[in-house]
Amino acid sequence: MDKTTYLSVDHYIECHDSDKQVRLQAIRKIVKQLLPDALEVISYYMPAFKWKGKILLYFGAFKEHISLFPHASCIEAFQDKSTDYVMSKGTIQFPMNKDLPIQLIQEMVQYRILEMELKFQKNKLT
Repeated sequence: MDKTTYLSVDHYIECHDSDKQVRLQAIRKIVKQLLPDALEVISYYMPAFKWKGKILLYFGAFKEHISLFPHASCIEAFQDKSTDYVMSKGTIQFPMNKDLPIQLIQEMVQYRILEMELKFQKNKLT
């Protein structure tokens, strides 16, 4: 991924080949369906979704994979369900030569939404 200054998530997606565009749009659609009021932003040269002022997740296209950056706690929570994918502290990589795991991505996004909601509620109480 280069350091292009993207003007929007649409611009980011349009700058990639069609096979990557399809996968990026699929991730985008999942988040929009699960959290319609999330705001699309570009941060660290990648598309991201912001909710209630905080980043929900980032996602991006790379040479051989699409990455999802949902937060280290989410990656840790899905360690056992994600053994088919390369993972690091805060990211999971979905290779271009395999189908995009829609259900896994949906579950990870739902986890992040719940995690953030619990944190927001906790902060209201303190």
